[in-house]
Amino acid sequence: MKTIRTVADLRAALAGPRRSGHSIGLVPTMGSFHQGHLSLMRRAREECDEVVVSLFVNPAQFGQAADLSRYPRDEAGDAQAAADAGADYLFAPPVPEIYPPGFATTVTVSGITETLEGAQRGRSHFDGVVTVVTKLLNIVGPDVAYFGQKDAQQALVIKQLVRDLDIPVRIEVCPTVREPDGLAMSSRNRLLSPDERARAAAISRALTGAQAAVAAGERDAAKVADRARAQMSSDGVEPEYLELVSTDTLAPVNVIDEDVLVVVAAQIGATRLIDNEIMASNGRS
Repeated sequence: MKTIRTVADLRAALAGPRRSGHSIGLVPTMGSFHQGHLSLMRRAREECDEVVVSLFVNPAQFGQAADLSRYPRDEAGDAQAAADAGADYLFAPPVPEIYPPGFATTVTVSGITETLEGAQRGRSHFDGVVTVVTKLLNIVGPDVAYFGQKDAQQALVIKQLVRDLDIPVRIEVCPTVREPDGLAMSSRNRLLSPDERARAAAISRALTGAQAAVAAGERDAAKVADRARAQMSSDGVEPEYLELVSTDTLAPVNVIDEDVLVVVAAQIGATRLIDNEIMASNGRS
């Protein structure tokens, strides 16, 4: 695997494979790899001739400098993990390579970005995400880009982006990978103390509680959400939000008569975690 720092060098490295008709897969990341990231890389390795993993902690999507500074970083460990997962290229540019002096463009997706994470973190969060993903898609020119279901709203936003701007890439959203107790794998989990880590399992238990309510025949979305919030409260965790929304538009759902997305965010100590589960109206996830 080659580690590449500049846009020009990555484009040069991909020019030959592209001329040969090789398919290119991109796994965009902010590093601190866990099994969720590695599952995306392995999926890309199975489906594509060339696999590019980007590693860039994007300052534009962090609302607070403290949150950016706390974000875990381990490039040496990440490089080894990416190589072991079958990546061909690790694109790990410095910040000025992505945002050079004079950079003055922001890409915005409206509507779907204004609820849930957008409401909590502000519009600038998704502006930062969309802008850097647009750049990565333009830099790499992949046939397929791989994202995780854990960031469900982000995945929907990226799908909207490529649809609206006619970017010729297929977006693949891959299943969330979880710890044995159900906690969704996240780079931020490394920031949790042992006590906070134990409390964080309340998030997945809330999703399980929502699933159980629907399996028992409850179709009132508000009652399902109330049960899940009560589960979290009993575990000592108060959600920032816990909602049942459309899997396509993120609009609130009142009656569960089709597949819905249960989305949740919570602050555990100084660490903010998100999770979700697609829930079928027949009670199966």
